[in-house]
Amino acid sequence: MVDLKWQHSLLIFTSAFLCSWMLFAMIWWLLAFAHGDLEPRDPDNNPGPVPCVTAIHSFTSAFLFSIEVQVTIGFGGRMVTEECPVAIITLIIQNILGLIINAVMLGCVFMKTAQANRRAETLIFSRNAVIATRNGRPTFMFRVGDLRKSMIISATIQLQVIRRTVTTEGEVIPVCQLDIQVENPLRSNGIFLVSPLIISHTIERGSPLYDLSAQSLSAEDLEIIVILEGVVETTGITMQARTSYTPEEILWGRRFVSIITEEDGRYCVDYSKFGNTVPVRMSSLSAKELDQTRGVQEGTSETHLQGWGLVRAGRGGFRRGGRACDGSTPQPWYAQSEKQEKDAEQKGQKKKVQLEVIGRQIEEEGPGDVSD
Repeated sequence: MVDLKWQHSLLIFTSAFLCSWMLFAMIWWLLAFAHGDLEPRDPDNNPGPVPCVTAIHSFTSAFLFSIEVQVTIGFGGRMVTEECPVAIITLIIQNILGLIINAVMLGCVFMKTAQANRRAETLIFSRNAVIATRNGRPTFMFRVGDLRKSMIISATIQLQVIRRTVTTEGEVIPVCQLDIQVENPLRSNGIFLVSPLIISHTIERGSPLYDLSAQSLSAEDLEIIVILEGVVETTGITMQARTSYTPEEILWGRRFVSIITEEDGRYCVDYSKFGNTVPVRMSSLSAKELDQTRGVQEGTSETHLQGWGLVRAGRGGFRRGGRACDGSTPQPWYAQSEKQEKDAEQKGQKKKVQLEVIGRQIEEEGPGDVSD
């Protein structure tokens, strides 16, 4: 009844009272009929037998008495006598049932007027979510706003990814729930919903969206659930609003337009552009592929730097056998002698030194020791 429309609730409310009045009106009429209270009066006004209920002569009078008993109006014209114990029991039952109906109906009306579902309907989410680059990282984002002036106290937001997962043992979990960390400097999921906010999640190592790319997005079997909870300021009732985003509702390479402007020292929100997005330049690779690409580039740059150091070291003498070839200061991080093919037996004998620096091999031939 709480979730029904108001017209349906009022119809049930009225029908409950009418049915109870009619039911007990029928019972009172049957009691009067069985006791002979409905028989015509003596024209000579001789006192007859004492009735169960005074002044009941028809079903209409029985119906009026039923209303008086249940609503406790008490006009005083009709009353139960000591003649019929059944009438006394019926009076007690009707009073108890009337109190129960009043309590149930009043509780339903109160819950319907103060229920949190109505407050949750004033919280709006963007129709689409987006994935765009923010601070150099792929970021999942959506927008949430509150249409009412009253605040949501202690508002928290939670994101979960529901997808099909296969464990390393081969177990298939058709509905696996994985939490997503919301980007927040306070390291918590609390938000202050004074104006529309863009909720973001940075896609990095450990994120359930780490392997998601522009090509695989449409083929993914997942759903991102958004849960916003808080306390209604006016009633103190905890409310919860929920929405979800499927792969078809996630836009790659787009961001939300700004809807907050400053006019005459006041901030104005244009809700007509609440869900509008614009395209941005973004790679179609997943966050994992981007990290791998950056790792290869960083490794290549380091190799080039070390190779340049090898050339510089060659001018000052390579390190061989733990000593510098020309007696200069040892430089162990540039080069290291791997082995000497054979010892020189006499001066002028051909020598070959194999030096390995980052997979390179240098051969030098000549009389005497290796020198510049």
